[in-house]
Amino acid sequence: MHWHAIAPSRRYTKASHDIVRHARLGSDAKILLLYVQGLPEGQSGQALSEHARKLRITGRAYQKAKQQLIENGFVHEWRRQGDRGFWVTDQLFANTPLTEEQARRARDGLVVMAEVPPGARNPAVGRPGGRVVGDSQPVDEERVKNVPHPPSEAEPEAAAAECGPEVAEAEGVLLSLRHANPQLHLGVPEARGLAGLAAEWIRRGVTAAGLRRTLMSELPSDGVRSAVGFLRHRLEQKLPPPPEPVAPAPVAPVPRSVTCAGPGEEHVFRTTDDDETHCGPCRREAAWDLYRARAEADEEVPPHIPWRERIAALAASPDGDR
Repeated sequence: MHWHAIAPSRRYTKASHDIVRHARLGSDAKILLLYVQGLPEGQSGQALSEHARKLRITGRAYQKAKQQLIENGFVHEWRRQGDRGFWVTDQLFANTPLTEEQARRARDGLVVMAEVPPGARNPAVGRPGGRVVGDSQPVDEERVKNVPHPPSEAEPEAAAAECGPEVAEAEGVLLSLRHANPQLHLGVPEARGLAGLAAEWIRRGVTAAGLRRTLMSELPSDGVRSAVGFLRHRLEQKLPPPPEPVAPAPVAPVPRSVTCAGPGEEHVFRTTDDDETHCGPCRREAAWDLYRARAEADEEVPPHIPWRERIAALAASPDGDR
C-alpha cells in the first residue's frame, strides 16, 4: 500500500513524471537532474561534476549518469578555445529534453518557449560563460489525478525491442557520430527519426563500421548546416542496392544401395551410377581373374620389370644418350 503525505510549501523541488519514470535514466542520473534543477541562482556557474561530487556520485557512476543525460537531451556540451588559448567546455543543463538545435538557440540566448514541451516551463537554459550549469525554478503542480497503475517503465524498452536489432544498432551508430565530428551531433529523438533509414543499410549487408564511415566521409567544405537534413539526404541518396539472391549450392546426388552381382554371399554397396552392378572388391577380383586366365592360355602378357632395371637397360643401350 502507498501512503501519500502533503508536500511542504517551501524549500522543495517539483519533479516531473517524465523524469521520475524515465526508462532510459538510471537512479544517479535522476538524482543529479533533480538536484541541479533545484539549485539557487548563485550556484549555476559550477560544473556538473562538482554538483555530482557533492552527491558522492563520482568515477564511473558519474560518467554513466552524465552519458545518460547527454543521450536523452538533458545535458549538452560544446568545447571552445578561451581568450588565453585554453580549451574550455560549455555545459547547458535543461529539465526537459532539448534537441541539438533547441540547445544551440538556448545557448545563444534565443529561448523559444513554443518549442519546449508543455508542462516544462522555465527550462534550465541560458547563455553560458565558461563552464556553466543552468538552473530551474519550481513549476506549478500538474493538475492530474492519481491513478492506481502508473505507466510501466518497461513499455518504452519493449517498444524499442519490437523495432528489431537493426534499428537499435543503427540508432547507436547515429548517436556515436557526435563523438567523431561535432557537426554531426544528433539528439536522441533526431537519431530515432533517422534510425529506420539507417537500419535499411544494415539489412542490405553494410556493417555498423561501414555505415559510420560513409556518413562521416566527404563532408561539405562550408560545414554542415543541419545534421538531420544532411544525414537524411545521405542515407536516402547513397542507399546501396539490395543484395542479389544467392543461388543455392548444387545438391550432390544421394548414393543408393545396390545388390552386388558378384560371387559369394549376397551383399550391397552404395553407388550413384545407375549402370554399376559390382562393388569395388568384386571388380578388382574379376580383373585379377582375367589376368590369370590370359597367363594360363599363354597369351602375350607383358612381364613386370622393376623401374630400376628399366633405367639400367636404357642407360646400357646404344641409344641411351638420346
